[in-house]
Amino acid sequence: MAAPLFPVNTHRHDPYRTFKFQVVIDGRTVAGLKKMGALKKSTTPVKWRASNDPSHERVMPGGTTYDPVVLEQGLSHDPVFEDWANLVNNIQGDAAMSLKNFRKDIIINVLNLQGVVVISYKLFRSWVSDYQALPDLDAANMNAVGIQTITLQHEGWERDSDVSEPAES
Repeated sequence: MAAPLFPVNTHRHDPYRTFKFQVVIDGRTVAGLKKMGALKKSTTPVKWRASNDPSHERVMPGGTTYDPVVLEQGLSHDPVFEDWANLVNNIQGDAAMSLKNFRKDIIINVLNLQGVVVISYKLFRSWVSDYQALPDLDAANMNAVGIQTITLQHEGWERDSDVSEPAES
């Protein structure tokens, strides 16, 4: 018999949905967040052969890299993306760059349908490598929503083991 998807709520069979989530930057939940790219890491396989066994190739883990994460926010008056991007690269030049504050640890929370945090990850030493302040503007498309984006480079992530499956009523 397979392990249950939900050890606390064994009656449950459906996985969590992906449309209820939040990103917390500097202790503040980002307003109007539309989409977040996947958390992904890859470890390079290193192949080698021993001199006493040249016909068998062995594989061991090499270095691990973490893919950048893209955040999309509905265009609004929330300056969080622009303010952070300006800490990395500013129109005033290198002297305006914040060597102390441009890297941030951020929190990613997955919520259940009731809005309770059920899974949480922390991204370490993130910084903005790409910032799109405005999307393409098109007067002929009255149904388009303005989206701004940031791409975050980071040095890894870790699941918060203190966040556990809540009991459902």
